[in-house]
Amino acid sequence: MKTVILAGGLGTRISEETETKPKPMVEIGGKPILWHIMKIYSAHGINDFIICCGYKGYVIKEYFANYFLHMSDVTFDMSDNQMHVHHRKAEPWKVTLVDTGDASMTGGRLKRVKDYVETEEAFCFTYGDGVGDIDITATIKHHNKQNTLATLTATYPPGRFGALAIDNHKVMSFEEKPKGDGGMINGGFFVLSPKVINYIEDDQTTWEQEPLMKLAEDGELSSYEHHGFWQPMDTLRDKVHLEELWQSGKAPWKTWQ
Repeated sequence: MKTVILAGGLGTRISEETETKPKPMVEIGGKPILWHIMKIYSAHGINDFIICCGYKGYVIKEYFANYFLHMSDVTFDMSDNQMHVHHRKAEPWKVTLVDTGDASMTGGRLKRVKDYVETEEAFCFTYGDGVGDIDITATIKHHNKQNTLATLTATYPPGRFGALAIDNHKVMSFEEKPKGDGGMINGGFFVLSPKVINYIEDDQTTWEQEPLMKLAEDGELSSYEHHGFWQPMDTLRDKVHLEELWQSGKAPWKTWQ
């Protein structure tokens, strides 16, 4: 099964990090968040990736072109222009990097990789800036059982501030960073039929607007409810939070060995 990952956006809300690199290349624990997302899928046996590049896409291409350099110990023998890679740490990945345009919207980027997925019965699709302890295998099984063209992962937005219950000026309860307001949101991690691409008009189509709305109207959009950890990296604050979790050794999305 293939996974398409959106990796071409500007990342304007985390501009402190994205001036020199695309948002999916912002590092958590010394590895791009894109790497973390791919590891989530790989833990479920999905190792064929199509990366939708755009803004500074060459940075992503150079990263994978030099993957062994990033992941292994290397000796450069300058006398005879030789490079020796030690303890090579290979991933079982096939990675296709596609230039989907600097200005394309999310739907437009998906439409541009149609040729790579149109013969698939279904494929996974996600954003290049969010992680979670998503059960990808269960999501796919749920999609197959629902028999719809699309399935999204519904999750709760992470809380940003503590919540107080106050009665007569006394704090009756305190909850540190509760989950949103009780409503579930689109957490990405889709499973899609290639037929959904027919719902996308052109480069300027936003996946989360007309296509998803029309799929819902047609009864072709299912949801898989995820009640575990989920966190997008929208801001520098989010990045710092994810880094702290990783450094603690208890990152919830690290479901691989």
